[in-house]
This record gives sequence, structure tokens and C-alpha cells, in this order.
Amino acid sequence: MKLLVVNPNTTVSMTRKIEAAARAAAHPETEIIATNAQKGPASIQGYLDVSTCVPGLLEVVSQYPDADAIVVACFDDTGVDAVRCVTSAPVIGVGEAAYHAASMISPKFSVITTLSRSLAGLEANLLRYGLDRRCVRVRASDVPVLKLEENDPKTVDKIRSEIRAAINEDRAEAIVLGCAGMTDLMSQLSEEFGLPVVDGVACAVAFSEALVKAKLTTSKLCSYA
Repeated sequence: MKLLVVNPNTTVSMTRKIEAAARAAAHPETEIIATNAQKGPASIQGYLDVSTCVPGLLEVVSQYPDADAIVVACFDDTGVDAVRCVTSAPVIGVGEAAYHAASMISPKFSVITTLSRSLAGLEANLLRYGLDRRCVRVRASDVPVLKLEENDPKTVDKIRSEIRAAINEDRAEAIVLGCAGMTDLMSQLSEEFGLPVVDGVACAVAFSEALVKAKLTTSKLCSYA
């Protein structure tokens, strides 16, 4: 199985982090191809970045027509519908994957994301997916996406603070990490707080493998034609 994992932004260090998480989650026989857009924003933080990164994402996808499945590694699920229009392979966004996974292992969950300007887009996605009633709150840590690449302990402390608030105030029983750049924090934070901390990259890889194994492809009847 050939699985294409695309980071829609242009930051290579984030792509390498995403690649490591994807390989750790994948079956040993799954070939992981991890890459990023060559044109577009360095990070995706709000509506403008979401819009401007789509051409670069589609350009990358066009270079791998033989991919059995595609993971779009941006928590906003940037360009997922557009990619589904140009391929029959299953296409999974890491945000949608994480939400569904959290809903399967907990009655209610909170999302910890980066900047406040990302909240509206993520909340709109939850409504669209029908999972808004399972998500008790989307919280902003006010950590810029690229700050996650610096391995600054103060950055992780801000995320920890929001997790504590989600547990104590939201009564969340699982936490979804609301940025692909947080993928390397899943195991550490899950062990530290004693509840499931969900990383969308790992979930999207696992779901992609399951769909391919089940011989399911993207519907071309109407919307994604």
C-alpha cells in the first residue's frame, strides 16, 4: 500500500515530524510518502492561509497518481474536498480523523489548538461533521504553529495549561491535539494526564489503511465528480 501524506504548508521540519508520526502508526508494509507543498504559506492559521495553500496542495497530489490513499496533514482539513475531486483514492484530513477517533473512545472531548483565529474554522468543521455535540469546547493555546518547531518547554506548558482546563472546566474525557505540528506530543501528554490524547496524523494513517483494505474509494456519483 502506498500512502501519500501531504503537509499543505511549506515548512519542511514540520513535514519530517509528521512523517515520523505516520511511519510509527503505519503497518510495516505500508509505504509512506511524506512531502509538503512547495508554494503557499509557511503555516496555516486561519481562513486566509487555508485558502492560499490549496493550489500548492493540489500540485503535490497531482505528482502521485498511484497513491492508494492520501492524508492531508493539516488540522483544518484544508483542501480535502478539492483533493477528493481529483482522485478516487480515499482522502482523509487529520482533523476529521481525530474527531471521529475521539468520539469512539470517549463520550465528550475538547480540542487544544494554536491561535484564537483558528477557532471559528475548527468549530465549523465540527458542525459539518455532526460531531459538535461530542466536542465540549475548542480551546486556543495562543501558540503560533511555527513555535511548535522550536521545542521550547514554555510552549508545551501552554498546551498543558489548556489540557488541565479542559479536564477541570469542560469535563472532557479525551483531548484532541488541534494541529499536525503537535503530533510528537501525543504519547507524552497522554501518559502525563492519564486520559486519551488524540493525534490526527496517527488516526488518519490508520483509517486510510482500513479503507484501502476494505476496498473503499471516494464516491464519484455527484459531489466529488
